[in-house]
Amino acid sequence: MSKDSDLNLTESFERYFKVELAYSDAQKMQVYGVRYRVYCEEFKYEAVDLFPDLMEKDEYDQNSKHCLIIHRQTGMPAGCVRLVPATGPLDVSPLPLEKYCKASLDTGYIERLKLERSTACEISRLAVDGAFRRRGGEKLTRFGEINGLYFSAKEQRSFSMIAVACFLAATVLTEMDKRTNVFAMMEPFLPRMMHRSGIDFHRVGKDVDYHGIRAPYFITTQSALDNMHGELLDLYGWIKQGLQVDACEAAKKLKL
Repeated sequence: MSKDSDLNLTESFERYFKVELAYSDAQKMQVYGVRYRVYCEEFKYEAVDLFPDLMEKDEYDQNSKHCLIIHRQTGMPAGCVRLVPATGPLDVSPLPLEKYCKASLDTGYIERLKLERSTACEISRLAVDGAFRRRGGEKLTRFGEINGLYFSAKEQRSFSMIAVACFLAATVLTEMDKRTNVFAMMEPFLPRMMHRSGIDFHRVGKDVDYHGIRAPYFITTQSALDNMHGELLDLYGWIKQGLQVDACEAAKKLKL
C-alpha cells in the first residue's frame, strides 16, 4: 500500500472520505443533522427550539440537490452542501440570497449580467461538522469528546479539504444540472481560500449579517473550471465521476 506521502491530493482525500449525492431520506437526514449541529448548536445562527427533531431544514430543501461527505472509517457525516435552483421568476421564486439578503445585492451589476433564469442557482448551507474542525479535546460534541475519536495526524491533514470538496461537489452539480450561473453568500474566508486554488468569485454586493457576516458572490461554472489548479481539477474529476454514478442510481430507483 502506498504511503500517504506518496499520494496525490485526490488519493489522499479518497483514502479517508467519500462524496455522495444525498438523494435518499436517510442521507438527507444526515445532511440536516450536520446543519443542525453547525448552524443551531454550535454557531447559534438558528434557534434550536425551531428544530425539535434536530434537523435544520427550510423551504428550499425540497427542490435542492444535496451532497454529503462521509468519513469512511467511522461512517460519520463530515460535511454537506446544497444547490438551490432558480425555479421561476425573481418575484415568484427568489433564491435564498434574493429573499433574505436583497438589500445587500448590487442589483444593477446583476441585471447587467443578463442571466437566463433557468441557468441560475445558489450554492448554500455549506457546513463542516465540528468533529472535523476542532482540535481534539477542545469541547464536548454530540459524538462525545473529540479526542475520544481516533484520527491519525495524516488523516487530520485531509480535514482542511472538506470545505473545498463541498464546494467542488456543488460545482459538479451546477455542471450536471446546467445551472452554471452561480451565486453564494459566503463568509470572508471562503473566497480567500478558493482564490489560493485559482478560483475567483466576483463580489456582487455588500456585507450583511446573515448566519454571520457574509457577502454575495457570483461565479460561472466555466470560470471555476478554467482557472482551477491542476490538483483540484483532479479532485473535481473524481467527485464528478462518483456523483454521476449516484445520479444514475437515483434515477433508476425513481423508476422502480
